[in-house]
Amino acid sequence: MSLQYTGPSTFYTELAEVPLPVSAHFISGDVARVTYSVRDHDRNIKRNLTKTFDDQCTTSHDSSEVKAFATSPSKSRQAILREVANSKRFVEIWAGSQLEASLDVSNYHQAFLTDDFLHSLSFSPNETSLIYTAEASVDTDDDPYNKFRYTPHFGDTSRAKKRPTIFLFRWNRSPAFTRATKQDIALLALTPGVLFAQATFATEDTIFATGREYTKDGRLLGAKGCFNRPMAIWQLTLPKGSLASPSASRLTPKERSCRSPRVLFHDNQPIKLFWFSNPIGGPHASCVSLESRDLLTGTNTVLVHTVFEPTPSNDFPGLYTEYNMPTSPFLRRADRVYIVLQSIWHSRTTVLFIDTQSGTITDATKLGDGPLYSWTVHATDNKSQFICSRSTPTTPWEVLLASFDQYDTLEWKVLDKPLLSSAVKEALNDLTPSIIPITARAPTESLLIQSKKASTSGHKPVCVTIPHGGPHTTSTTAFVPGVVALALEGYTINLPNYTGSMGFGQTHIQKLLGHCGSMDVEDVAESVRELVRRGVSEEGRQVVMGGSHGGFIAAHLIGQHPTLFNAASLRNPVISVGELASGTDIPDWVYTEFGASSDSDSYTSPSSNSNSLTSPSSNSNSPTSDALTPPTQLMTPQTYNTLFTASPIAHVDNITAPVLIFIGEDDLRVVPGQGIGFYHAIKGRAGIVEMLSFPGESHAIEGVEAARVSWEATRDWFKAFAEGG
Repeated sequence: MSLQYTGPSTFYTELAEVPLPVSAHFISGDVARVTYSVRDHDRNIKRNLTKTFDDQCTTSHDSSEVKAFATSPSKSRQAILREVANSKRFVEIWAGSQLEASLDVSNYHQAFLTDDFLHSLSFSPNETSLIYTAEASVDTDDDPYNKFRYTPHFGDTSRAKKRPTIFLFRWNRSPAFTRATKQDIALLALTPGVLFAQATFATEDTIFATGREYTKDGRLLGAKGCFNRPMAIWQLTLPKGSLASPSASRLTPKERSCRSPRVLFHDNQPIKLFWFSNPIGGPHASCVSLESRDLLTGTNTVLVHTVFEPTPSNDFPGLYTEYNMPTSPFLRRADRVYIVLQSIWHSRTTVLFIDTQSGTITDATKLGDGPLYSWTVHATDNKSQFICSRSTPTTPWEVLLASFDQYDTLEWKVLDKPLLSSAVKEALNDLTPSIIPITARAPTESLLIQSKKASTSGHKPVCVTIPHGGPHTTSTTAFVPGVVALALEGYTINLPNYTGSMGFGQTHIQKLLGHCGSMDVEDVAESVRELVRRGVSEEGRQVVMGGSHGGFIAAHLIGQHPTLFNAASLRNPVISVGELASGTDIPDWVYTEFGASSDSDSYTSPSSNSNSLTSPSSNSNSPTSDALTPPTQLMTPQTYNTLFTASPIAHVDNITAPVLIFIGEDDLRVVPGQGIGFYHAIKGRAGIVEMLSFPGESHAIEGVEAARVSWEATRDWFKAFAEGG
């Protein structure tokens, strides 16, 4: 039987098009601006929608041309990085509704860099300068080889990101807010010899930034989703009265991977610097430390430490944050200043207030008897208000304004809710989410979504088990359209947080290292057995799906437990780990996760007081450093054998379940050959297998059409085989 299309799903299309809040700003007083990402299936594009909220009204407009937006310290100005048709790029400074300065920068550099790990956009305190990050152009006039010279990039989704550069934009301000002429504007690339990004002003001539470093064998290890890369917090000092490049000094130690610098001001003076910190090497994501530097004394302090094991008296499992802090993370109450951010706490995200003096943590959205909300913090006004969004597994994202009243009580106001059809509302009301402990393998737990009308007699609904990728991520109670749409098709959904998941303590993460392919697989298998014991599902009515490491687990499950599942759907799965090592953008992942690497003790680093770093190669256009690096490893027969034994391909002869595979042809993380090789291995053994291959898609396969088609194909595959057909 081959894959047969049964038509579109109105549930999936409507839910996937619900606007997703991605950022927010306070643009003046109580006026908030929120930007959403919107999937448009008719045009097969993702658009940006911006809504502005004040006491009188709400306005909205399409902001797809706006690549980044920031407000000035006084809230009197806004900076916009704009890209229009034919890749024309502009830097704009707006004073209210007046365009104060604008420059076409299309010929100065390539694309603006606005992703989490390279983005910068910051006004100077006096609002006469702006810094942002863009991809530097390559000079090919005198040396045609430069056009083709190999330069490492930042990995999956970032093939074109090789030369991140901070640009300083200055304009002569007019007291009357009249528009600056081109002669009044200067643009300078700041190139002190390190790959700098995430830059923020502290004073007119002091900038703090994250500096990324090459490994000693000349690599830029893949950045997306990885908190353990060689990078540090640096101070850049601009020469007074000159547009020359700054001097640079490193502020953080060689063994820590540091990112997301944020400056705390008091009476307009910078007093403290904060950043996130993780160990270099080891698991790609781990418990985050929050560190600070007293800018008056130059003393570094760890404000929130790694938590290895939560204690009975304090269930706090440690910080498991987004890649960055909010652009403006500070709240001020009485004589205290707090950093507000969201963090994973078991199977949900919650809002935390962190005292900037003591490190004391308050859970502002502690789970009670209400809905299983997961929260995202977007911005504060640096005073007493912040904007966040929340959702549950069955409630799409809402946007809320939080504020403290005169009695220091936190009040919540819903600014925006998605508009849903009556049919979808009714269908969502039929679903119930819950968190189920996997008692035999504590502290693992599963997020469960099931219908209130699930049969109590006769057959139970087919259960779809979806292990997350990573492995060091978490399935939270946040709304995921594709998952909910499957539940609305009548399936019970099992989302297990197996050993290695974040939000349970650092020990829980490290415990998986060297046991991938066994411990994680058995945790997920036990979650299925637990639901059967509870009467939620039944044997013989089980299917499994997963992507990346989730696909690795799913492929293992149908090989190690060939009678447990009736069908499988895999997206860019890891199949043969030994073969992956030479093709992935994160080769260190292979050795670390499977216990085949040495630890970070063998790393090397430059002198801690080095102000500039030089390249180990001859590529003058690719500034590099002799940074902290894992040892350069070659695949030995012994290592390959260890990795083969831990791989799903070792169990391919046992597979009887029909397998559907999705491949992103531009995947740089799990190269297409992994899934393609699995397809041919199953087909060559007369198994039932289909594969869809998506040109231009990377690891996540998240393009509008590709995501819809892969969801519909999974639905149709399960329709055909979920009951053992």
